Amino acid sequence: MATPAATTSSLSLLFAHPHFHHPSTKQRLDRSHLRLPLRAAAHRTRCATEGASASTATKHRRPAEENIREEAARLRGPATTFSAWYEPFPPASDGDPNERYSLDEVVYRSTSGGLLDVRHDMDALARFPGSYWRDLFDSRVGRTTWPYGSGVWSKKEFVLPEIDSDHIVSLFEGNSNLFWAERLGREHLGGMNDLWVKQCGISHTGSFKDLGMTALVSQVNRLRRAPLSRPINGVGCASTGDTSAALSAYCAAAGIPAIVFLPADRISLQQLIQPIANGATVLSLDTDFDGCMRLIREVTAELPIYLANSLNSLRLEGQKTAAIEILQQFNWQVPDWVIIPGGNLGNIYAFYKGFEMCRALGLVDRVPRLVCAQAANANPLYRYYKSGWTDFQSLVAGTTFASAIQIGDPVSIDRAVVALKATDGIVEEATEEELMDATALADLTGMFACPHTGVALAALFKLRDQGMIGTNDRTVVVSTAHGLKFTQSKIDYHDKNIKDMLCQYANPPISVKPDFGSVMDVLQKKLNGVLL
Repeated sequence: MATPAATTSSLSLLFAHPHFHHPSTKQRLDRSHLRLPLRAAAHRTRCATEGASASTATKHRRPAEENIREEAARLRGPATTFSAWYEPFPPASDGDPNERYSLDEVVYRSTSGGLLDVRHDMDALARFPGSYWRDLFDSRVGRTTWPYGSGVWSKKEFVLPEIDSDHIVSLFEGNSNLFWAERLGREHLGGMNDLWVKQCGISHTGSFKDLGMTALVSQVNRLRRAPLSRPINGVGCASTGDTSAALSAYCAAAGIPAIVFLPADRISLQQLIQPIANGATVLSLDTDFDGCMRLIREVTAELPIYLANSLNSLRLEGQKTAAIEILQQFNWQVPDWVIIPGGNLGNIYAFYKGFEMCRALGLVDRVPRLVCAQAANANPLYRYYKSGWTDFQSLVAGTTFASAIQIGDPVSIDRAVVALKATDGIVEEATEEELMDATALADLTGMFACPHTGVALAALFKLRDQGMIGTNDRTVVVSTAHGLKFTQSKIDYHDKNIKDMLCQYANPPISVKPDFGSVMDVLQKKLNGVLL
């Protein structure tokens, strides 16, 4: 199969769309309700409690010389009583049960060499009922109040509760569209009427990685500034494209040097140009992602460069807010299934953390079943799942159009297993033809999906055929990146220029002579006389 090629086109990314909102189970299929703003319910509640006088009160603008960050500092309330820290993941049975680290320490591994996880003081958070957190988070959506207008920082208490708002580096990420895939579900998935696509790629740099990077770079910003003043000279990552784009943008916003290691000739030009444009130091290495990852870990062990890969659990704290956001968009109703593309496997654990945190604190009463979808050419988790979780083997990932998940030795394998076991989850795979056909079919119903979303959609088709996912199951497919970052794969598909692939949904342009008769002949054939 041909390696996904790059394109020289300069493409603009789309940004946040309005939220769709389900007011009740009874009203699920009333399309008039789907377009109500998410904040409508919270707004009505505030109006009722503030009284009639509040409705006539004048809201004054901040002083012209004051920016939103300075306004937030002026209006800041008392210090938070919430806290979070690192703990070993999973807790070592023979290790120190009291091992924990402050988030202000630069540490990536436990004393046993395992991963770390961010843990929150759940007892402190639980002093407030679930209804309090629901109302608080709803009240912040869509605002420009610093930093709560961000989809991540609107849940600040669940992310990094102790960070000063002045240290936060935010590009108002999150708040991404929940797209009702009405036609795809109705016509191609056996009449599914409650199929949704969480479009995390409609974000500042065009991928869900922004959600985690705002948390990580904000913490680095805190570490570099007084009073901590840690000697961190830059932030580095290995990347299959999207991580480097997000890191570079957030570091540029904060004025922090970024260093990225990229596998040569394995990412699209759109992904490559992002860190270049944002001023990062870009090293193109003749290896795959796993090779880049090994090198960045060695480098960060020797130089004062902070590691930004998902080995660092801070990013997962930002990424988990996408799960909380899904609950908000369904008016705090829990979907039945959430399908997530998986490569390095931090994201499926992040979604689990978000859902489980909301369940534990009473915002919802259950968690959805999770599905991790992998490309068949890079499927170590799928093979592990099919072995009954008895035999994990890393592998050399083969070439896939879903290049961001072309990973054969995932860092977060243990995290993913925890998430899947806790939610009675499933792992499915998609071949190159299956993922490209699913992407094309989704596009023909109004989307513009990336190949990774195609992997998740192909998994959905299989699970529907197997009877695992029912016609009326509320199902969310997580779209991790914007299709505009992967246009060459779409060009090759619609040109039928992919070796050994039928490209059955290709829609190539038609060359026509520039005269009325020729145009009419083509249109009559195309329309089959339906309109003429």
